[in-house]
Amino acid sequence: MNKRIIGIDVGGTTVKIGLLSYKGKILEKWEIPTNIDHHGVSISDDIWNSISDKLKQLNIGVESIMGIGVGAPGFFDGDTGFIFEAVNIGWKNYGLADDLKSKSGLPVFAENDANIAVLGENWLGAGNNAKNMIAITLGTGVGGGIIANGEILNGENGMAGEIGHTTIDPNGYDCNCGRKGCLETIVSATGIVRQAMETIDKDKSSMLASHYEKKGSITAKDVFEFAEAGDPASKAIVKNTADIIGLFIANMGVVVNPEKVLIGGGVSKAGDQLLSQIQSAFEKYALPRVSEVCQLEIAELGNDAGIIGGAFLVKQRLENIKF
Repeated sequence: MNKRIIGIDVGGTTVKIGLLSYKGKILEKWEIPTNIDHHGVSISDDIWNSISDKLKQLNIGVESIMGIGVGAPGFFDGDTGFIFEAVNIGWKNYGLADDLKSKSGLPVFAENDANIAVLGENWLGAGNNAKNMIAITLGTGVGGGIIANGEILNGENGMAGEIGHTTIDPNGYDCNCGRKGCLETIVSATGIVRQAMETIDKDKSSMLASHYEKKGSITAKDVFEFAEAGDPASKAIVKNTADIIGLFIANMGVVVNPEKVLIGGGVSKAGDQLLSQIQSAFEKYALPRVSEVCQLEIAELGNDAGIIGGAFLVKQRLENIKF
């Protein structure tokens, strides 16, 4: 099939756009700035103008485009592509899919950006077309998505898969969602730094404390590097982080019973140092029938997951396909 698909990943700083083949090969990819002025009113115009210009440059007619798949942050109705709220961009009660459809004349489908990334990873990344899968993105916050019985799980009003806001410690840190002790307050890059600062306050002899005294700041990457170098305080933070993630996956395991759990995001760059400890914790806490069928892996597609997932969303909706 010669039809091409456009995948879009809207972020708070940039919009990633890709022109892909029917089989998901990226033919062209580029970025434009995300203009969040005036509640993001110009973003869809910016996107479509950029796509139109690119198609003209490549001498490709709109009629050869199968459709457009969009991922964006926020609370979505995945069936209609309607955004209830996207705080970082300024959208509220906005029909993103309908707006782009009216501009392009093409079928347009939109989903939460985490769900789009999960679709991409499962189609052409580490998921390997799993029918039941959980993806966890460890970045500044914690995002993720769930594929159940071959389809993205959205829930009644789009909140399924908001795994970063699973309560881990009811008396824990304040979360930006307004509650306390959410998963992302502990195991995100921000949460790891928070753990490090608490450790520095208690232990002035650690490599972390020495680094902080010299530099005046600490990052999650520093914690993993010092753990790798043998710093006991840093190793304890990595172990605690992995233990909490492993426990979370074990608990999710009796709900979803996944064959794959993918770990992505910036924190996942710690690689096997983190993954092996998550695996150990998962096996410690999980029911054996859950852990024996479940593989934990690092996500593979990086920043391309969103545009690839956008392309798959188009195929899924137009052709009614499942994993």
